[in-house]
Amino acid sequence: MTKKERYAWVLDYFRQQMPEVNTELQYGSTFQLLVAVILSAQCTDKQVNLVTPDLFAHYPDASTMAHAEPEDLLEWMGSVSYPNSKARHLVDMARLLVEEHGGEVPADMDQLLRLPGVGRKTANVMQAVAFGRAAMAVDTHVFRVSHRLGLVSSKADTPLKVERELVKHIPESDIPQAHHWLLLHGRYVCTSQRPHCDRCDLSKVCPNFKL
Repeated sequence: MTKKERYAWVLDYFRQQMPEVNTELQYGSTFQLLVAVILSAQCTDKQVNLVTPDLFAHYPDASTMAHAEPEDLLEWMGSVSYPNSKARHLVDMARLLVEEHGGEVPADMDQLLRLPGVGRKTANVMQAVAFGRAAMAVDTHVFRVSHRLGLVSSKADTPLKVERELVKHIPESDIPQAHHWLLLHGRYVCTSQRPHCDRCDLSKVCPNFKL
């Protein structure tokens, strides 16, 4: 099977199985999405969703969060990973939004990357989810599944290299959804330690299928 055929098979499968897909993070605005994505680094979406309702009730937008101190946020986010550094990033991020963007989250990639706590993965999530752009965020699930399915080469040994290979082969119109397709497949089927190959229809084209 050629790489082109593999991509076509995998993408057709996901289009049929997950025609409507989005992030599992819960939010009520673009700012709240950004906060949730920052909190989700090395933390499950499920845990973030337990924390954000109370956090957003007290700090619903950039203006209110900009007036807080990092220690104020810890009361609401102590159960997420790295709470101290994330609280500091959130407050600094909110203050920069207020100072330079009128409290609104910018759509521009370079401006997103200037925000404290925002790396390339987070910026790509915002580009795709909040602004509907063809951006491919690569987290651990996307990285793992892309390699296991043979969508990227072994030389793609960094998230950026995986991102570039995926974007090269996935139609632009599918890219925002493809991030969620690969992520959710990795989260629930192609899991890290014990992948559920016995209930994976992609095993038909998976070079790592070992049942």
